[in-house]
Amino acid sequence: MMARLMIACALLFLTAAAAPPKTDDRAVVVASKAFTESVIVSELARLSLREAGQQVVHRQALGGTRIVFGALKRGEIDAYPDYTGTLRFEIYAAAKATDPAALERLLAQNGIAMTKPLGFNNSYGLAMRADVAKAKNITRISDLVGRTDLRFGLSNEFLDRGDGWPALKAAYGLAQKADGLQHDLSYRGLADGRLEVIDVYTTDAEIAFYDLKVLEDDRGFFPAYEAVFLYRADLAQSHPQAVAALQSLAGRISAQHMRQMNKRVKIDRRPETAVAADFLSQETGQTVVGEGGAGLLGRIWQRSVEHLRLVALSLTMALVLAVPLAIVAFRKPHLGGAILGFVGILQTVPALALFVFMIPLLGIGAAPTIAALFLYSLLPIVRNGHAGLAGIPADLQESAQALGLPSMARLWRIELPLALPTLLAGIKTAAVINVGAATLGALIGAGGYGQPILTGIRLDDMGLILEGAVPAALLALLVTGLFDLVERWLIPRGLQL
Repeated sequence: MMARLMIACALLFLTAAAAPPKTDDRAVVVASKAFTESVIVSELARLSLREAGQQVVHRQALGGTRIVFGALKRGEIDAYPDYTGTLRFEIYAAAKATDPAALERLLAQNGIAMTKPLGFNNSYGLAMRADVAKAKNITRISDLVGRTDLRFGLSNEFLDRGDGWPALKAAYGLAQKADGLQHDLSYRGLADGRLEVIDVYTTDAEIAFYDLKVLEDDRGFFPAYEAVFLYRADLAQSHPQAVAALQSLAGRISAQHMRQMNKRVKIDRRPETAVAADFLSQETGQTVVGEGGAGLLGRIWQRSVEHLRLVALSLTMALVLAVPLAIVAFRKPHLGGAILGFVGILQTVPALALFVFMIPLLGIGAAPTIAALFLYSLLPIVRNGHAGLAGIPADLQESAQALGLPSMARLWRIELPLALPTLLAGIKTAAVINVGAATLGALIGAGGYGQPILTGIRLDDMGLILEGAVPAALLALLVTGLFDLVERWLIPRGLQL
């Protein structure tokens, strides 16, 4: 009876997590990094490819430079926009590429090609509110030397980049401590007066909106960051028209164009697709229409299916492994400590780190997310299952042995039914944890409720944040309620076996 119930439960989860339709193999996959300008430029690429008759998919806001570049190397995506300075000083820092030809040779070694520059340079800079900079008589980066009274808030990626904060400190002799935060949130901290110095991209729309002063790079530390498209070299053979469409954007997007498009998205709240379509319409003289996208209910439904798939698959996989581990830990005490210790260690790994650790093994998207959630599910199920089995009164176990019941019969008819309440509590805990942790999967392209949350943070749009956060909270409550119903139905029957 117990075996049939466990199999039925697993089949239920697997049915709910049925795999989505596969993307057409003929479609070109364009990706973008997790900031607004990258999403806009990738939308320009997507619409250009579509107008050229190509089937194209845009995987938005996949993450930082290393994640997206790694996906391109592995062939999980076909193209994405990047910057020459980032390639020279972050990706190929050790090679010291000094000119475009050297950079192209390095890329070719990874099976990657590069378009001509798109027309704008988006360098890093340090910025302050104009009134604060004037009051403190700061116009250049070198004026920051010795100013320990200033509070620095720098984007997390800039803090660790080879062309970022560590090298900038060394070049200028700066000694300030900087706090790391999400790039788009730093502007709010500057406007509220909680920060005095932040890093900016020089095409950011917020520079004019918040009346910021970009400090002069008087020692010429920051290199040129010419925007380009990187694409798989074999795309020229499989989709030559796609490569031609990407190349057609070279030299056509000025810094003024880019600042204006950033402003329309971040300040005026226009969708990236509409902004990209308007730009292409002006440039080509032909009407380019950006898809309107699904409505609110359609978006919530799509994200709900994606989120449920992540949770259901990871929890099903955890059940298949965790329940036997709990039984082994109970039946083999000399192994129990090692098993409980191992699953306990897994739980101490920070969630975001665990997700990223999975990328070299499983790539981007749902697979590494499911694997990470699976590992996080093991501890509550194994520990609760072991606790439930170990908590069975000794006299009951002795009675079962005295009756001569075989080991497996004792397990299915005595031990598991008595441990079931505690085991179900662990499964419920794992499910609720997975609902929340699955939102991080959006950082690596897994979709789910994390997608609108991250987009809302990027665009400073509370409505989008709530579009993901509220359904996630409701799903956690729903999961809790469903497991409560299962517990009420299953436990009396288990105890009757």
